[in-house]
Amino acid sequence: MAAIKSLGATSKKWAEVTPQRAGQYAEGVQAPKSDWAKNAEGANAAWKEGVSKASQADRFAKGVRAAGTGRWQEGAIGKGVQRFGPGVALAAPRYESGFAPYHRAIEALTLPPRFARRDPRNLERVKAVVAAMVATKERGG
Repeated sequence: MAAIKSLGATSKKWAEVTPQRAGQYAEGVQAPKSDWAKNAEGANAAWKEGVSKASQADRFAKGVRAAGTGRWQEGAIGKGVQRFGPGVALAAPRYESGFAPYHRAIEALTLPPRFARRDPRNLERVKAVVAAMVATKERGG
C-alpha cells in the first residue's frame, strides 16, 4: 500500500492553502505562459471530440443526477450570491456593447398597430420583433 496522507488531511490542507494563492492566480491570468485565445481556438477539434464522446455516453445527465438539485443550490447560494452583484457590475460595458445591435434593431422597427387586449393580431407585433432579432443575430449581432 502506498503511503499517503488521509483524505481528510489532504482536503483540509487544500482548503486552507489554496485561497492564499489568489495573487498567484491573478499573476498567471495577467501574464500567461502562452496565449489563451490561440490555444483555446487550437483545441476546437479536441473540444468537439470530447463533447461528442460525452454526449454519446450521456455524461451530462449522469453528472446532473449525481450532483442533484441540492449540490447545485449549495454552490449557487454559497458562491453565486456573493459573486452576482460584482459580476453584473463588471459585465455592464459588455452587456451594453453586446445588446447594442439588438437595441438599434428594435428602435428602428415600425410595429404594426396594437389592437385590443388578447386580439390575435397583436401577435404580428411579436413576430416583427422576433424577425428583427433573428436577422440581427444572423448578421453577427
